[in-house]
Amino acid sequence: MNETLRNMTSLYLTKGDCILLLYRQGGRVVNEVWTGSCGGHFEPYELNKPQACALREMQEEIGLTPADINGLSLRYITLRRIGSEIRQNYFYFAALKPEVDEHIISNEGICRWFDMDKISNLPMPYSARFVMDHYLNIGRHTAELYVGAASEDQVVFTPLPQH
Repeated sequence: MNETLRNMTSLYLTKGDCILLLYRQGGRVVNEVWTGSCGGHFEPYELNKPQACALREMQEEIGLTPADINGLSLRYITLRRIGSEIRQNYFYFAALKPEVDEHIISNEGICRWFDMDKISNLPMPYSARFVMDHYLNIGRHTAELYVGAASEDQVVFTPLPQH
């Protein structure tokens, strides 16, 4: 089999107990679902730099810079196989600084702040749904980096220890 890799990032912005989600419209891969605040595919020069991709997408899609956020952290890496394509997703989380205007507009769809306890039934991409469920129940209470492997009906997460 001749597998190809699709490398993507997603950045979720938080403010207190709220999280900014994007209702993505017109996307090539993801469309008509709630996703992270911003994100997308790696550019060739970002191949080994997922954080650079997340920050670039943040600036391009919602007009924020690293100076507008605190605590940027890679929290999840997921793998999902679809046909001959292996999708690697890097999920980052950061807090919007209190002084930054929370009325954020995206060129990719509609941005909306949600209470974290009210997002469990929103339509989301497959891996993102499992990341958000895990984050809400476990991940937001830890500083761990989790890796997840997707099957047909679940994503199994495990902490990735640093050696």
